[in-house]
Order: sequence, then structure tokens, then C-alpha cells
Amino acid sequence: MSTIAATEFLPLVATASAARNFIVVSLHDVAPSSRQIANTIISELVHRGVRVCSLLVVPDYHHEGLFTKDGEFVSWLRGLEADGHEIVIHGYFHERPPRTRETLRDKFLTRFYAQNEGEFYDLSYEEARRRIVAARDEFRAQGLKPRGFVAPAWLLNEDAERAAGDAQMQYTTRLRTVCDLRSGNVFPARALVYSVRNSWRRCVSRTCNATLFRFLKGTSLLRISIHPPDYSHPAIWKQITRLIEESIESYTATTYQEWITEQRFRRGI
Repeated sequence: MSTIAATEFLPLVATASAARNFIVVSLHDVAPSSRQIANTIISELVHRGVRVCSLLVVPDYHHEGLFTKDGEFVSWLRGLEADGHEIVIHGYFHERPPRTRETLRDKFLTRFYAQNEGEFYDLSYEEARRRIVAARDEFRAQGLKPRGFVAPAWLLNEDAERAAGDAQMQYTTRLRTVCDLRSGNVFPARALVYSVRNSWRRCVSRTCNATLFRFLKGTSLLRISIHPPDYSHPAIWKQITRLIEESIESYTATTYQEWITEQRFRRGI
């Protein structure tokens, strides 16, 4: 690790001995169309002690328009990054049209589970790298510094993961793991996430996450993943905030990049 990088993250490392457990709250699907609700969510999280989040930003969400065309959105992102929040590349379009000749497994994962949003599920290495590099360069051109890549719905094939590393991304995450793309270390860490598209999904999500939280509480890394629509469902949002409030006294809020840097520091990488 360079001296500059070590100095930048010394506050986090210095607290590691006192608080060995960390919580990453990530806000997914951040785009110009979700800015207002995302800003409200971030404000409520800060009020509850989550000083920083990992913000998963989609460059051209569902082909609604490239984020760089919205100056207010770009300025908002710059302000959040300056406050310590992390900008993460979250796919490019966050969309995957159905393919012909898909297996039952393909259909289950991409249509039922991901609702046709698993963009990087089966992209070739070349196309995955092209999209990640394009996103990286577009963020950098706006003065933003994304270091991580997270595929929509966490559906990332091996070629796309390799492409992310070759595109200078420092890490990626999946539903059950966090992967340091530089060292190759993979850390088990199950994310809590909600599906709110209909009533039965919301009911199952609340039940499963309540159980998972009891199982995961006390682990070294707790991950809570939020999507903008979660806020519109009072029972879901109430549970999310309750889980955060139960955790924040014994966990240190951080971002994925800070957490990866701290792991490297501990291992002398």
C-alpha cells in the first residue's frame, strides 16, 4: 500500500482495534431518476449513525439517459463523495433483454430473480470490459473516483469479473461475498436485501432478513443493501432502520473501498 493510501485511511485503521466489526450500507440503482428518494434515504441513514454509504450508480439506467447530461446530479454526486460516501460503478444500463435458447436456470436467474436486470450475467469479456471502462472514464471525467464495480443483481460471470479487474476496479461483490480483485482474496459476507415488487415478495423478504440478521449479527462484516423502492414500503423501511439501529452501536459504518483497504492493511498487502 502506498504512503498516501495508508494515510488516507488511517482513521478507519486506527479504530479497528476498538471496533473490529464493520457495517456497509449500500444504496443501489442510484441514477438521476432516483436522486430525490436516494437523497432522502441518505439523510435518514446519516441521522441513524451511518455516516458513509457505498452508492451504486448506474451510468445510463434503463437507457433513460447518460448521467453526465444531468449537471445537478453530477454535482450532487461530487458533494456526496466529498462527504466520504463512495461512488461505485453499478453496471452500465442495468438491463438485460431476454435471450433465445435460455436454459431453465438462465430464465430463473435473469427473469424471475433479476427481473431482466442481470446485465453482466452472460456478457463476453470484451463487452463487459468495454462497458466498465466506459463507465469508469465517464465518472473520472466528472471528477469522480469509482474504485469498485458491482454487477446488477450481483450476477457476474467469470469473464466479466476478470474484465472488472483488468479495468482497474479494486473489488466487486456478490450476494454472499466481497472479492478483492487485486489480491484475489474472497471474503464471505452475506448481504441483506429486499424484494418489494409485490406483497408476497415483501413478506418473504422481511421474514428471511429478520432470521438472517439474527444469524449474521456479530460477524466481522455486516452488509445491508437498499434499493430506492424500499423506502416507499413502510414495513420494509421500518425493518431496515431497526436493523441498522440495532447494529450501529457495535459496528463501525464504512464503505466497501475503505473496508477492502483496511483488510489489505491488516495483511500487509
